[in-house]
Amino acid sequence: MSRDKRGRGIPVRSTQLTATVSVALVLVILGLTALLGLAARSVSHDIRQQVGFVVVMADGASESQVLSMRNYWRKAPYVANVRYSSAEEVMARWQELAGDDGSEKALLGVNPFSPEFEVSVTAAYSNPDSLKAVTDAVRRLPGVGDVQLHSDLIKAVNNTMHSLTLVLLIVAVCLLTISFVLINNTVRLTIYSRRFLIHTMKLVGATPGFIRRPFVVSNILQGLIAAAVASTVLGGLLWYLTTVDPEVMRAVGVDGLIAVLAALFVLGAAICGLSALLSANKYLRADYDEMFC
Repeated sequence: MSRDKRGRGIPVRSTQLTATVSVALVLVILGLTALLGLAARSVSHDIRQQVGFVVVMADGASESQVLSMRNYWRKAPYVANVRYSSAEEVMARWQELAGDDGSEKALLGVNPFSPEFEVSVTAAYSNPDSLKAVTDAVRRLPGVGDVQLHSDLIKAVNNTMHSLTLVLLIVAVCLLTISFVLINNTVRLTIYSRRFLIHTMKLVGATPGFIRRPFVVSNILQGLIAAAVASTVLGGLLWYLTTVDPEVMRAVGVDGLIAVLAALFVLGAAICGLSALLSANKYLRADYDEMFC
């Protein structure tokens, strides 16, 4: 226990416990933000893979051309999913949407629709430029009548995802900065409570490195303990959310969760250790009178 300028004792253990809890709370907030970012990235990836185009076969396209088109999609590197609809299925879908009872087909005597391929592309090809290059190539394939690309929808999805990514990045940077400031102040408080011990060790001839080492090591351990507490809280929260909706864990991913928890340990140890180093150096340079400031 050290003493302040009025002679009252400052319990070091109580200060360290408070600091550990404070650091753990900050790391929990950082971890939540990181997990939210991973979930948003996963959702963004799923949405992008639903973007694509519709290929309408030409009137009179042969069965061999339809089969050739099926084989083409299996080999195309940009395809995430393909849904084939025969002319009859397209007609039935149109009747369901329009409320038609088939009178148009009966009147014409033929099915006016052609077979279609609804193609969803991978996330890497979901931008307008890549899709335009892909659809231009598809239009030149034999048996293709038309390619319907919903450009406005694609641009809207991409703009929304870019804005969301930018917002999350700004929030993450701000939180990381605030976290460093808060953790640094917390660690400085623990060093402040032992500043007279530092001064006494200086008087008996201890080297700066010898004085700094226990403070840095103890605060690194404190950061690791805080990270363990934060990881336990986040793991429990994620487990609870998974019991409510199993898709939560799929959105975050096991690899993503492990990466976030590992990052918390690295951040906790690094920030606490660096803060302890800076604070110890401050009191190593301070005179006795400055100990009361």
